[in-house]
Amino acid sequence: MQKLWCWRCKMEVTMLDEDEYAIAYDLYGKMIRNTSASSREERNKDIVDYYFNLTGEMDTNPNSIIHHRIALYGPPCENCGKPYRTAKASFCAACGHKRDLNI
Repeated sequence: MQKLWCWRCKMEVTMLDEDEYAIAYDLYGKMIRNTSASSREERNKDIVDYYFNLTGEMDTNPNSIIHHRIALYGPPCENCGKPYRTAKASFCAACGHKRDLNI
């Protein structure tokens, strides 16, 4: 896990590495298939608890948790330090820095 800027949340959050994400993804799938839960909170409990126990941060939105994945983002911008939105991004959406993709 690693703290990174999230473009959707507009703040730094703890992002999951691939091993942590694999567990979260499995829990997300189980949550989707859970038709016996009587409430949204009950259905989401396992993935919300997993993220909280792992990061110490409370996030009650499973969709938010599932997009907090380090692999979705590019490297840090050489100018401002925020991650590029994708690995193939040609410029930084935060500061406008043009990235040299030939390095």
